[in-house]
Amino acid sequence: MNTRRAWPKAILFDLDDTLWPIAPVILQAEEKLFAWLREHAPRVADRFTIDTLRQARLELLARKPEFQLDLGKLRHAGLVDAFQQAGEDAAKVEHAMAQFFAARNAVIPYDDVLPGLLKLKNRVLIGSISNGNADLRTIGLSHHFKVSVAASAFGVAKPDAAIFLAACEELGVAPEDAVYVGDDVLLDVRGAQRAGLRAVWMNRTGSTKHMEHEVVPDAIVSDFDELLDWLTREHEQQRG
Repeated sequence: MNTRRAWPKAILFDLDDTLWPIAPVILQAEEKLFAWLREHAPRVADRFTIDTLRQARLELLARKPEFQLDLGKLRHAGLVDAFQQAGEDAAKVEHAMAQFFAARNAVIPYDDVLPGLLKLKNRVLIGSISNGNADLRTIGLSHHFKVSVAASAFGVAKPDAAIFLAACEELGVAPEDAVYVGDDVLLDVRGAQRAGLRAVWMNRTGSTKHMEHEVVPDAIVSDFDELLDWLTREHEQQRG
């Protein structure tokens, strides 16, 4: 008996490390921010390093875990503290953050992403759900997404079911008619499945974390080509 489902009505994506690599971008953004500090806030640059600023942010996050919802606000608060400790004008923090966010959004999508989004666009509704601070408008991809839900604006982060359900509601689809695609086994796959969506693990690195955490994705793919193949197989088998 055929138990496979038809093509979903909507596909929602995680952003960082699903559509583009983020670690090298953050490192470069922090370097550009620190270069800006050397020129425009030298007292901060003399007193701190990239590493000590990062450590201070981690300590601040431990004291105020609510910042986990918006790491941009955490970075801003960390810079305000650093400027005050260094006796630097805290009014410059806004300019410093503008430098950081410009660099943080200078991402380069994986080669398969744009062709994949274009292939999906005429077949399903496309949305995104992210715990990060990527700005799809700045990046130049917002026109591909009908809905984009960010934890920082919504007030709840993955893996909470509420953020997945809110995105489905905005798209006008039931959770069971949606597929979520992300790179994090717990936040993305387990979170989406517990909200009633099917979940595809975008495993670009060949990781085996799903076995470690006893998570069973509905599919495991390494890129958009494999995602499209899986969707097509599901769809064609249902039709047949």
